[in-house]
Amino acid sequence: MNDLRIRAAAPADLDTVLAFWKEAAEGTSISDDRDGVARLLDRDPESLLLAERDGELAGTVIAGFDGWRCHLYRLAVHPGHRRRGVATALLAAAEERFTALGGRRGDAMVRGENGLAHHAWSAAGYERQPQWSRWVKPLCP
Repeated sequence: MNDLRIRAAAPADLDTVLAFWKEAAEGTSISDDRDGVARLLDRDPESLLLAERDGELAGTVIAGFDGWRCHLYRLAVHPGHRRRGVATALLAAAEERFTALGGRRGDAMVRGENGLAHHAWSAAGYERQPQWSRWVKPLCP
C-alpha cells in the first residue's frame, strides 16, 4: 500500500472529484455540485481527503469537524481499487485529523441499503446506532 498517497483536495480537483463520485459513490447528494464542494473547501480546506494510486483517484472521504463532532461523509473507493486498503488508509487519515483537532468520536453517514459499506464501516471499528435516525429538511429547491 506504500504506493497510495493521501492528500487534501484542492480547488483544481473539483471536477475530478464530482466525476469520481458519479462512478464510485453510492447515490448522489443535493451538495454534489461544483459550488457545494467549493464551499466545503473554502470553509475547511483540509476536510476533503483524496487517495491516489499511480496518479489516479482511488478514493475519497470528507472528514468534517464542526468543533463539537467529527462527521464522515462520501467514503467512496473506485471499484477497481476496492479491497486494497484504500478505505482503511482514508479512515486512518480522517481519524488522525479529528484527533489533532480535538475530536473525540467519529460518526458516519451510511446509506441503509448499502450492505458493502456496512461491512467496511464495521471492519473499521464503527458501530451502527439504531436508536438514532436522520431528520432532513432541504433548504433550497
